[in-house]
This record gives sequence, C-alpha cells and structure tokens, in this order.
Amino acid sequence: MTAVGVRLKFQLGARTLATIPRRLVRVALSLDEVLAGDVPILPALPTQADGYLITSLPADRVDALNTHGLLTVVRQRYVRYHADLRIGEAAWLATLSGSARSGLKRKTKRLAALSGGTPDIRAYRTPAEIAVFHPLARTVSATTYQERLLGSGLPDGEAPLQGFEALAAADRVRAWLLFVEGRPIAYLCCTAQGGTLRYDHVGHDPADNALSPGAVLQVEAMRQLFDDRFVWFDFTEGEGQHKRQFATAGTACVDLLLLRPTLANRATVAALGAFDDAAGWAKRTLSHPRLARVMRGIRR
Repeated sequence: MTAVGVRLKFQLGARTLATIPRRLVRVALSLDEVLAGDVPILPALPTQADGYLITSLPADRVDALNTHGLLTVVRQRYVRYHADLRIGEAAWLATLSGSARSGLKRKTKRLAALSGGTPDIRAYRTPAEIAVFHPLARTVSATTYQERLLGSGLPDGEAPLQGFEALAAADRVRAWLLFVEGRPIAYLCCTAQGGTLRYDHVGHDPADNALSPGAVLQVEAMRQLFDDRFVWFDFTEGEGQHKRQFATAGTACVDLLLLRPTLANRATVAALGAFDDAAGWAKRTLSHPRLARVMRGIRR
C-alpha cells in the first residue's frame, strides 16, 4: 500500500485551527470487518511513510493490534452506526420512538404541502440517471457546511462523475434528490461494497433547514432500500443525532494514528495530546449546567 498526504488537524467542532502534514498509509475497516471484530494486519510501511491511520477499529480490539512499536494516538472515539435492512420497513420504523415517528410525519406533510401533496423525491441508480443527478446535487452541495467547512461535499468535476457512472454501471450506486417547487434542496449519494450501502455524501441547503429535508429524504431512501438487494446501511465513521436516530445498532470504534518514533513525531504526538485534552476540558466545562446558564445570560 502507498502512503498519502494527510494533514493532522487541531480541530474545534467544524473549525480547523492548525494542521501538521504527514504521509500515512490508510487502513480503513469496512462495516463487515467492524461487525466481525477483525483486527487488521498492517501492511509493510513504505520507507517514505510516517505511519498509519487506522479508521473504525473496534474499541475492544485495540489491545489486540500489533503496533510494531510505533507511537500510538487515539484521534477519535465514536460509535459506527448501521441499519439492518433485513428486518423490513415495519420493524425498522418500530425502532424509532413514538415522538420521532410523529415528528417525521409532520415534517413529511409540511414538505408534501409544498409539492402538490407528495414530497418530490427522485431516485437515481443507472449511469444515465447519475449523469442527471450529479450536477443537480452539486448545486446543493456547494451550499452545505460539509463542503464549506469540512471540504467533504459531493466531489466536483468530470473525473468524479465518471467514477460514479462506472460504479452505477456495476449496480453500486444509489442516490436521491429532494425537490421543492422544482428546486433541489437535499441530496444523498451512497456507494455499495458487497451487500453494504455506504452513507458517503449527504447534504441540504441551509436556507431550508426549517423543513428538515435531510430527515425526510433519509426516511424515503430507507423505505426504498428495504426492497433492494442490500443487507446493511452503513452510516460510516463519526457520530451524529441523524445517524443515531435511523440506525438499528452501532459499534464503539476508534481512529488510531500510528507514527514512527522520531523526535518530530514525538513532538507531534505531544502537541495533539495536549490540544485534545484542552479541547475536551473546555467542552466539559462549557457544558456544565451552571456555566451554561451564565453563558446564556451573557448572550442575552
């Protein structure tokens, strides 16, 4: 495996304050590997590489990983959520709370009222359909915080489009757009790996936040997927209320950074550790009920 350039981020929320460049070999565990509790066997480290970045290693398997004496840093802890598509729509809806189901019904009705009685949600899966989907979804992606702040919007350009079309030709893409009055306001683009469909690219126009378009679009996509060929819907790395709500289960995971024990890398590990500790302390402090009340008073 080859090493790629990675910028190790000093990040608060969605904002990156500083970065340190390193060349790392990425080792990304699939959902099947996560559910099986697999421990990756690390490939040989190229001479020019600084180390490895392992994503979605089950937290209870960290001690079983052979780190080969490299410096080890936990960069992120999260639950990797997924939905079991074998259980069917009715059983999946039953996993949602009563208030969640009622809220989704209200949101769906609100959007339906703007679209002639039924939410205008369109599905795309063939190469020709993806060629239509991509430019429309790009207009939405360009407005999203995922693209503006995180640089993780729907990839733009001819090469990414051709990649999606090739996947579609192999029946490995499912995509959706939600329209209001003929204007796309939310998109979801998923790629398949075996029997798993991945939550790869998602976003909605922030101007339409009040309509909760992402939730309505997700529900319709899930309903269609229960009649499709997939076993799992993988919400991928990272947490979020949206993922928790629609998943049927999850696995506690960590992202691990393994670095050669050089002086520069030791300094990097120390800096990352100090920053993460400070950020964690600040988050805990600011979330304290008494301080939260004070901050609300200041904002008023």
